[in-house]
Amino acid sequence: MSDSLKVALLGCGTVGSAVLRLLSEQADDLAARVGRRVEVAGVAVRRPDRHAGVPAELLTTDAEALVTRDDVDLVVEVIGGIEPARTLLLAAIGAGKSVVSANKALLAEDGVALHAAAADAGVDLYYEAAVAGAIPLLRPLRESLAGDQLRRVVGIVNGTTNYILSRMAETGAGFGEALAEATEAGYAEADPTADVDGFDAAAKAAILASLAFHSPVRSSDVYREGIAAVSASDVARAAEIGCTVKLLAICERVAGEDGDTIAVRVHPAMIPTTHPLAAVGGAFNAVFVEADAAGELMFYGQGAGGEPTASAVLGDLVAVARNRLTGAAGPGTTGYAGLSVRPMAETPTRYHVSLDVADVPGVLATVAQEFAAHGVSIATVRQDGHGDAATLVIVTHRAPDAALATTVTRLREMDAVRGVTSVLRVEGLS
Repeated sequence: MSDSLKVALLGCGTVGSAVLRLLSEQADDLAARVGRRVEVAGVAVRRPDRHAGVPAELLTTDAEALVTRDDVDLVVEVIGGIEPARTLLLAAIGAGKSVVSANKALLAEDGVALHAAAADAGVDLYYEAAVAGAIPLLRPLRESLAGDQLRRVVGIVNGTTNYILSRMAETGAGFGEALAEATEAGYAEADPTADVDGFDAAAKAAILASLAFHSPVRSSDVYREGIAAVSASDVARAAEIGCTVKLLAICERVAGEDGDTIAVRVHPAMIPTTHPLAAVGGAFNAVFVEADAAGELMFYGQGAGGEPTASAVLGDLVAVARNRLTGAAGPGTTGYAGLSVRPMAETPTRYHVSLDVADVPGVLATVAQEFAAHGVSIATVRQDGHGDAATLVIVTHRAPDAALATTVTRLREMDAVRGVTSVLRVEGLS
């Protein structure tokens, strides 16, 4: 084999250090798979003194100089965030370097501009590690299913929230207790906001929707609701109807009179225990795909962590290195469909509503009239308890989310309703 391919590594934290180690440990295998040795040209970090395990000659604080060096062929970015990552990747692409990134926030915010820059430069932009860690997901959506029409992509794409909800279901704990357990176990950050408030999942949903429906979607287009308001009673109510609660990223193509649109949302939802996603416990991720020809597919595995994410990074690195040697670029993201994102208010959903009601004749009819007044059809209804402990549990058919939300608001104002004790969306029920 002739001269090696040189890689610039941006960031050497949990993921970056795992990438660096695997590049060394698997050097011979990678050389055989790529057709040329892959060597690290430099590692850009902010504080070199904190990386004693990295050869000093590789460390630099001048990331821009590193990514534009003439001898660098490929750039791997694992620093995260919007800046300086955006500036550095645009500089690398402008200098003719192919890029591998794990940066979900940046791809969800500026994916269109980055892809356009890569296309203009004739280089690759790969980012399998940006969604669902080690799970091969983005490339199947972009390449393996390129000949199919995708209808729906639904996934558990945040391990922290899945661990919390799993523990709530298993132990009956409240959100606060389960979050504390997740923090102690190392599954939640000291500041868990990005996870529990759904920001992390929303960025991933934007990337998934963009790929699945060939339309530009940004994280700001995604309706987002976290899990902090999910109570132990919500989880118990779900179990009573054969469901479990998961934080879902839902991307779907919705037919309309004026043509198709796409709905992209992140929120907790009840799903039947028979659904494949219901069995995904702990910090694992899984994504369920529905396609016209392929039918139903599911991708499952480790969604985070240094080594799983590094595995996805190296998979992309091998692909772009091979392309580099042949002088070609792999398939990029296409936005030819240009479908608009449907507002959440117009998106068809289903609700599970628990009402604390007065146990007197006519209450059910009065409540049913309120649903009907807003064009919402009731699928099932049951009463639990009697007298002061009477509760109505209602599951609706699909209706525009705004109609469902307005119905719940009106129910709170009814004299016969002492309180709306639980409201959760429902997915996957027939």
